Amino acid sequence: MLFSSVGFLFRFLPVFMLIYLIAPARYRNVVLLAGSLVFYGVGEPYFVLLLVFSVLANYGFSRYMFWEPRTPLKNRADRRAKRRKAALAASLVVDFGFLFVFKYWDFTAATVNGLAGQEAVPILGLALPLGISFYTFQMVSYQVDCYRGTVKKPADFVSFAAYVSMFPQLIAGPIVRYEEIADRMESRRIRIRNLENGLKLFTVGLGLKVLLANQIGTLWNTIMTAGAGNLHMSVAWLGALAYSFQIYFDFWGYSVMAMGLGKMLGFRIPRNFDNPYVSRSISEFWRRWHMTLGSWFREYVYFPLGGSRKGKLRTVCNLFIVWSFTGLWHGADWNFLLWGIVFFVLLVVEKNSYGKWMEKTRVVGHIYTLAVIPVTWVIFAITDIRKLAAYLGNMCGIHRASVMVGGQQLTRYLQEYWVLLIACVLFATPFPGKLYHKYRDRWFAVVVLLFIFWFSVYEIMVGSNNPFLYFRF
Repeated sequence: MLFSSVGFLFRFLPVFMLIYLIAPARYRNVVLLAGSLVFYGVGEPYFVLLLVFSVLANYGFSRYMFWEPRTPLKNRADRRAKRRKAALAASLVVDFGFLFVFKYWDFTAATVNGLAGQEAVPILGLALPLGISFYTFQMVSYQVDCYRGTVKKPADFVSFAAYVSMFPQLIAGPIVRYEEIADRMESRRIRIRNLENGLKLFTVGLGLKVLLANQIGTLWNTIMTAGAGNLHMSVAWLGALAYSFQIYFDFWGYSVMAMGLGKMLGFRIPRNFDNPYVSRSISEFWRRWHMTLGSWFREYVYFPLGGSRKGKLRTVCNLFIVWSFTGLWHGADWNFLLWGIVFFVLLVVEKNSYGKWMEKTRVVGHIYTLAVIPVTWVIFAITDIRKLAAYLGNMCGIHRASVMVGGQQLTRYLQEYWVLLIACVLFATPFPGKLYHKYRDRWFAVVVLLFIFWFSVYEIMVGSNNPFLYFRF
């Protein structure tokens, strides 16, 4: 079920919120869990069983970590350590095992079969469960935090299940660590003020998704229909710019809606973006983009590998592993791996040369970042390696055929989309956010938000381009 759908806006959300608000405080986690399973089950009726099984298994492993026998045993500390390691290992095998089977098995099998020249490994052709990358990472973070002692006591089953399956961030994040909401899982108050602010925030996210991401996405789709390799350089760059805006406002819009829904439910869901397109370096970009994912890889992969504490060579190796995994986390295809490695190279070069100087500049750093990021998004967007090479060639002025989409089409695209492009540029800056926080309680701000909401509903009713890009991850 999409947040930007009529079913969610006018059926699921009103009914759920009514039940949630009238339910006694001690039963709200039960209502949240039931509502989240219904939310997920509407779109994934079979894979909800996978989610339930994963929750049950991970809850059992976490309880086993904290279990202590009543009878005195020799070497209690050693046995406790072995038990915790065994529980952690088992949970990682289950969680990453499911993720590998559903997301990476066919990619691995196709690669092996290609190298072997025969079908040595069967292709399963399994559908990818929505949000499996996100909820897997949340469960892994919980298990590791239990093992480390960051989580002091195990959550009760309903609280843990509600944490993993919480519908505002179940299918596309942000990735929330249990300790960030542990207190609210145990006790929370629903205030009218939070309901109001949450609804306003949700409306802002809905507008970012429907009125910006969906609309600018049509320009990218239109340019791609001409076929990679048949684009004038200027048109290819315009398409890359359009996709850069589409993926940003799509994912940022979802994250803002998730934050708004969380506020309405009494939670504080962490911020996932901090105006990444105003960055002055690629390093700064990744400190501002998908911050919860970056934090997860830093905390659970980079630091355990040694981080930057064991010399430059080891640091480079650790960064290569992290960024290879980051690329593959986004998708099981070679372009995603290439995308991650490109960022690895850029970050290593920045770290050892011009990075700090670039972040101090006011103009050069922005130009550099805005020139590089659209190229990386093209690598991210086009999974066919031949088409990707052709499109990148177009961006460099290299064409494999006569130019089919050239200067005249560029003029037409700009005439049709110039207002939308200016709006995207404006909303990619901190300025609209500052205005929102300054005037959100004024009457005219409410009028603007009502207009955004109903205009978004209108676009949902008449439009067809409404999927969330990150649902495939």
